[in-house]
Order: sequence, then structure tokens, then C-alpha cells
Amino acid sequence: MPPPQARDKLAFLLALVPWLLDHDRVSVAEAAAHFQVSEDDIRTSVALVALSGVPGSTSTYQHEDLFDIDWDAFENDDEIAITQHVAIDDAPRLSAREAAALIAGLQYLQSLPENADRANLRALVEKLSHGASAQPSQLAVSGDAESVLLTTVRRAVAEKRRLRFAYLNSRGEREERDVDPLRVESIDADWYLRGWCYLRQALRTFRFDRMSGVELTELPIEHDAAEILLPDTLFEPSEEDLEVTIEAAPEVIGLLADYIPDGALTTQVGERIRTTLRVSHYHGLKRLIAGMPGTVQVVAPEQARRAVAEWASAGLARYA
Repeated sequence: MPPPQARDKLAFLLALVPWLLDHDRVSVAEAAAHFQVSEDDIRTSVALVALSGVPGSTSTYQHEDLFDIDWDAFENDDEIAITQHVAIDDAPRLSAREAAALIAGLQYLQSLPENADRANLRALVEKLSHGASAQPSQLAVSGDAESVLLTTVRRAVAEKRRLRFAYLNSRGEREERDVDPLRVESIDADWYLRGWCYLRQALRTFRFDRMSGVELTELPIEHDAAEILLPDTLFEPSEEDLEVTIEAAPEVIGLLADYIPDGALTTQVGERIRTTLRVSHYHGLKRLIAGMPGTVQVVAPEQARRAVAEWASAGLARYA
């Protein structure tokens, strides 16, 4: 094997130092086994680390400007322990809240079936837990019934098999649907199935939390995603949609574009814009409005206003 180049040695040292800091005190043999190098290579590299540092204000190296190790343990017991390090703590670090937010996102990804065994995600969660400026809040994101449903639906898409399930429509009526699954998509934490509905004889979007009794049938699909042009927008208007008049701050109108039908009348009312949304049910409307607090107000119809107000009041009551 040819000797390592200078760039390789530098890359090795950059990986070695953080690893030693994370492991407090390790043997030369453990370090050699982890990095798959010889023990002599580890000893040489550790000795080089002890000669490294950052010059102080005088542009010279003083004792406190260099890395240092427990030399007695290194020379007598073949153990490595960094007793002083420089510059490492000057690097930007995540706050406890920032680390907790990232950990929550990673744990959500881990809860998805296709990521359940991803070792790199687990390692990153562990690094964030130890690398923040303070201990992040303890939290966990667990799998649930929706994860099982997601597995079933994705299997149907992959195997091109028809799905059968009960669906709660916009009027609160439960209907049996046979659907050729074409694509699975998500917006934030909400999952949707796009497919050909045999009941409506048209493309439809189904929200997971309104599906129940999902059955993966043995029937092959008759409509393939390669043959059907799926629109770029997730939500397509249908005769069952509910129209809702809202007033919104100009800066959030773009976020509502998927819900505003073509040709919708838009007027300026004070500092806000009044327009019309099309939603499949008021449950989705409640979540939509809640995601834009203080920027969107439901104007009509009264049933929509009441649904949003009651949902908000129920949430507020839980804090009482």
C-alpha cells in the first residue's frame, strides 16, 4: 500500500481529534481498530496533535496555545486522553432549543418505515445530543397507526395493486372507495394519497387521517402513473369542494395559492386581501388557519367561521 499523502494525513487528524474528545480516554488499540490503521500510526498522530495549536496574540505558541495529552498514561499505559484542547470550543454550537428542534425532525424521519434502520440518522441524533451548548430537551417521536398505513399505501404503489378503504368526504359522509394508487406525498406532517377513484371516475387526493379500513387487494391497477398526467398542485378542484371567503395579510397569500381557484375574485379590504378558498372539508380548513395565526380570518360562510372558532376555543380550553 502506498504511503498516505499529506492531504490524507490532514483528513485523518481532523477526524481523530473530535473522536478522541468524544471518547475521553481510550487505548491506542481501540483507536487503531476504529480507524483501521496501525497502532504505530495512532501513536505518531497523537504525538503530532500534541504539537499542534493556535498561536496567541503575540503570534507565538505558548503552552496554553497547544493541545496537550496525559503523557504518563500515553507512554506507560498506551492510553490517550486529551487534557487540553484549543480552538474547538470557539466553533459555533447549537443552543439546546436548536438541537432539540433538529433532533425532533430526525426522529420523525426515523419513524418512517424506510428510515427505521438508518444508522447515520441515529449517529447524527447522538452527536446533536452531545454537541449542543446545553442538554437538549428530552423528546421522542414514535411510530403510530399512520406509519402502518403509510407502509401499506407505499406497498400498493410499488406493487401496482388496487386499494379499498372507507373515506370520510367533505360532507362528513363515509364512502367505500376503490382506488388505483399513483403517488404518495406529504405537506408538513400530513400525508396524502393521489390516485384514480373508481367511484368518482377521476383523479382524487385522499388524506390519510380520513381513510379507514384500508385493504390491499390482489387486483392490479388499471391506471398507471406513467399514463396519467398528475398535476403539479396537490389539490385539484372538484364539485364536492367547499368555498370559503377569507381575508389574509398580503405576505401569506402566496402560501394559500394551492387553495385559491383560478378566476377567484380578489379585493383589497384595508390592509388585507379578501379572496376565496376551496377546501375539501372544514377539518382541513381548521388546520390551515391555525398554521397562519393572526394573518388569516374566515369571513364566510358562518358554518366555516363556527368550525374554526370552536376548534380554537377547544384548544384554548385545554390550557385553562
